[in-house]
Amino acid sequence: MTEDNRTDANQEQAKPDEQQNQPSGPPQLDSSRNRPQENQQQQSNQQQQQDEEDAHDESFRKSRPVAGWLVFAGVVLLASVVALIAVSRAVVNPRTDDAEVFANFIGMAPQVDGPIMQLPIRDNQYVKAGDLLFVVDERPYRYALERATSQQAALEGQIEDRRRSINSQISGIHVAQANIASSTSNRDALSATIAEAEASVADARAALRRAEADRDYAADNLHRLEPLLARQFATVDQVDQARTLLETRTRAVQQAEAQVAVSEAHVQTTRSHYTQSGADVEQREAQRDQAVNGVETLAPLTNQREERAAAIRTAQYNLDNCRVYAPFDGYITNLTTSVGEYVHTGSQVFTMIDARVWWVVANFRETQLNHVALGSPADLFLMSHENLPLRGVVESIGHGVTPDPSVAGVVSPGLPAIERSLSWVHLAARYPVRIRIESPPSSLLRIGETAVAVVHPARASVQ
Repeated sequence: MTEDNRTDANQEQAKPDEQQNQPSGPPQLDSSRNRPQENQQQQSNQQQQQDEEDAHDESFRKSRPVAGWLVFAGVVLLASVVALIAVSRAVVNPRTDDAEVFANFIGMAPQVDGPIMQLPIRDNQYVKAGDLLFVVDERPYRYALERATSQQAALEGQIEDRRRSINSQISGIHVAQANIASSTSNRDALSATIAEAEASVADARAALRRAEADRDYAADNLHRLEPLLARQFATVDQVDQARTLLETRTRAVQQAEAQVAVSEAHVQTTRSHYTQSGADVEQREAQRDQAVNGVETLAPLTNQREERAAAIRTAQYNLDNCRVYAPFDGYITNLTTSVGEYVHTGSQVFTMIDARVWWVVANFRETQLNHVALGSPADLFLMSHENLPLRGVVESIGHGVTPDPSVAGVVSPGLPAIERSLSWVHLAARYPVRIRIESPPSSLLRIGETAVAVVHPARASVQ
């Protein structure tokens, strides 16, 4: 407060006092005589008050620089402490607002072709694992399954018919084997007959030799008696008996020769039958071999069983895939089709977000990664729900990002392309850190939602 201001203030304060001291009625003589004395008293009081104010202002001027410096020093100290605390927290507890909410998602596509017959879902609907999503026309695939089943039954019928035919052919082989055994037995019997006939031939020849010997003896006896008849040393009866005996022995020789011829003919006939029997045995054996080689096998038909069974499994698989169910709990999104739409195998119909696990992908500067470790706890704040903090755990730390072409050059075949200019400002690279949200409120989370992540130190080691 300046001197002029204080003087004006004293004058303004004195005016009300004068107005209070003035009488309300007409002036009197006593008051006029005492007025100089009162004015003098007022001036003395004002001078005393002015001296006191001057002394107070003088002491305030001397103490003001010291107090100002003290206040300034306190403010600087407080700001330094706050800055140190903020820097310490920012270093020890890395923080970034370059973060987004993320979850796994898949494109739902049918595995069969056909028109959509049922679509009991709507866009952005929450579904549970096993809920029906949509149904493709099942009729063509049901018909295919029935056709495959019928073909398998027909194959089993063919196998049964072939088995019966094979059994019949095997029976024919057994019959041929029995015929061979019969022919072999006949051949063996003929062999024995040949031996017997040869023995008969030998006996007949021996009988022939005996008959010839008897004939020769009878002839010699006749020739000996005929000269004696002329000399009367032998009678006519003896000569006739000798001649009759010779004739008898001659006929015996003839009969023996005939018997030899018959026996030899029997041997020849038996040998012929034996040869024929051997040929018959060989023919039977050839027929048996032909029957054995002509026996059909089941392998060409039984090998088709697995093919027909695979066709049935494929048809059943396609029929089952006509109904598409939710593979996990999640949200339906980007549903832009309706009943009647013809869908193709592998063609995406809509997208399904996996609501079981949610992450926040936070991009931390490379200078902050030394204080980010696997398993570190983290506080997460969503822009849409700032008053709802979430807890998370660091699950993975990125190990690579696309290099900056202005620093590393362009990676291309041939020689590396390096920039000739240098950047005087070096910006720290950012690496993605995936933070898994614990007990995520899936109804409040959305992919791409902006978030703020603060990681706290943990005992886990940096990977």
